[in-house]
Amino acid sequence: MASLLSLTKPISQTSCTSLKPVDDSPKSLLVQRNLSFAGRGFGLFGPVVIKGSRLGLSIVVKNSSIPSQPLVEATQISDVPLLSCSEAIERLRISQESYKGKEQYLAMYSSIYGGITVDPAAMVIPMDDHMVHRGHGVFDTAAIMDGHLYELDQHLDRIIRSATMAKINLPFDRESIRRILIQTVSASKCQKGSLRYWLSAGPGNFQLSPSGCRKSSLYAVVIQAQSPPDHQKGVKVVTSSIPIKPPQFAIMKSVNYLPNVLSKMEAEENGGYAAIWLDEEGYVAEGPNMNVAFVNKDKELLMPHFDKILSGCTARRVLVLAEGLVKEGKLSGMRVGNVTVEEGKRADEMMLIGSGVLVRSVVQWDEQIIGDGKEGPVSQALLNLIVEDMKSGPDTVRVPVPY
Repeated sequence: MASLLSLTKPISQTSCTSLKPVDDSPKSLLVQRNLSFAGRGFGLFGPVVIKGSRLGLSIVVKNSSIPSQPLVEATQISDVPLLSCSEAIERLRISQESYKGKEQYLAMYSSIYGGITVDPAAMVIPMDDHMVHRGHGVFDTAAIMDGHLYELDQHLDRIIRSATMAKINLPFDRESIRRILIQTVSASKCQKGSLRYWLSAGPGNFQLSPSGCRKSSLYAVVIQAQSPPDHQKGVKVVTSSIPIKPPQFAIMKSVNYLPNVLSKMEAEENGGYAAIWLDEEGYVAEGPNMNVAFVNKDKELLMPHFDKILSGCTARRVLVLAEGLVKEGKLSGMRVGNVTVEEGKRADEMMLIGSGVLVRSVVQWDEQIIGDGKEGPVSQALLNLIVEDMKSGPDTVRVPVPY
């Protein structure tokens, strides 16, 4: 692979770059622009817009009626600058400061540099990490509530199981990983947000096999949401046409989330919040990043088996907390098993369950209104129980962070 350091003239003049003529057919819209930035791409946490020398760009918007043909944003780029390490870092910092998203990244741990940083410009990972270019990595998330990590140990156990299934060796023992995660949250000063962490086969090369990787890697990022999610309002879901992952891959939380992303996009394109997968036998499976549950007309809580889908930590905690609703007579019982689409659509209540949505009522599935079309009382009761558990639950689910 050629190094940037070997370039003595603009990339547009080198033999390794072939500039294709702009498509000026009726199916394309050509707009000539001179933009005063050196490039546009993506960093680890969002779009990167870098200021620098002027570029001549031909912006081509393809006819979106051709689904197999992607949009082409730029066909000609010239005068790409060669940056020093300090210049690149400074541009990353400017980019992070100029891009204001809904989330803030307060701290990151990387086993590559063996420490924690609170500078978003330094929150990067190597391009030759096999998690980046081969998808050979697993991840998990734990919520941060009032200075405590919620269900940290349950999520930590799950990522270790996922790593085992993905044949990723642990870079440290479990207790060391746990300590690193807590210290990362401590350094962030975050009282309410989430901690996301990854285990990867590690950097080493761009080959398919991880045999050339130097060592497996651990990354962790503390995320603080700018605005709290609305868990109260009921949502619409659709049945996903995107093929569900085979059980071998569905039960591990790998970074291969392309099917999940496409499923989520499909829902949004159809005015929905999430898309529901069915398994190969046609039974209800799960959402793109959440479990699903129902309350039937006999007031029984139904939840699909976990043997072919991801074993949701929040969903399992809901089953424990729901025992209290059974004792109060608000539920007649609970059943984990096969749930047909017909059962689901005839249910009095339907809900999505996960660490991000917590418990969210579903009021419409495809064209079918669920129950009376309003947020259900059991869904609301379970949401209240989860929030209370996050704030004042037992030590088995709440780990204090020493700030």
